[in-house]
Amino acid sequence: MARVLPRPRIPLAAVRRWYEEELGWPSTGTEPVELLTGLRFDVLEMPAGAGSAVLRRLPHTGPVALLRAGCDGNHASDRPKLLMLIAAGGAEELPGILEWLEWGALVPDLTARGTGDRMPAPVFPTGAAPSYGFGSREAARWVRPPRPGYEAENSLPTTGLGAGNGDDGDAPDLVRLVSAAATECHRARLMRAGNAQSDRAWGDQPLAFSNASRMSAGTRPRSLTL
Repeated sequence: MARVLPRPRIPLAAVRRWYEEELGWPSTGTEPVELLTGLRFDVLEMPAGAGSAVLRRLPHTGPVALLRAGCDGNHASDRPKLLMLIAAGGAEELPGILEWLEWGALVPDLTARGTGDRMPAPVFPTGAAPSYGFGSREAARWVRPPRPGYEAENSLPTTGLGAGNGDDGDAPDLVRLVSAAATECHRARLMRAGNAQSDRAWGDQPLAFSNASRMSAGTRPRSLTL
């Protein structure tokens, strides 16, 4: 029987060079390679299940990466996460947007990474660089990859002037993206609770604050009207 050899992993220097030279994104000099947030982009982070629902609702979001469980360095990652790239400065706006949408602290698993933070560098998108295979130890991969030679920041969700103008002309603005993400994160959390799964890791938030009860009380989250 012929011996099956593992596919070689992408050299770290090639990973770093691709992001820095092709996209102009600063990276760390560590192993594994990480991308610095807060400079060219920020990151909206949520559970993978909720993120998948958001992607079905919003076909144009800018680059999106899938983070494997337990592969995130200093960040707690006991579940797969979806990382959506947003315009730099968006991480600082997230708490205010959630308050304005009347979500407040109802979605603790919707977070952001901005200035001074980082994210694992996903493996190369298919066809973007020589194929070295998807290593079994890779921390992340692209779901919606960036495009080399294109100013990726122009397609990132943002607020204010120019919001929603991506390469396809219909990228969501940051408020609409956060609205969809908060709704799906809360829905996923209620489903976990309904399935008798432990939610203690996220605190003992009473289910009296579910969408259904708030709608009955006349305090429906503003996000449900967007």
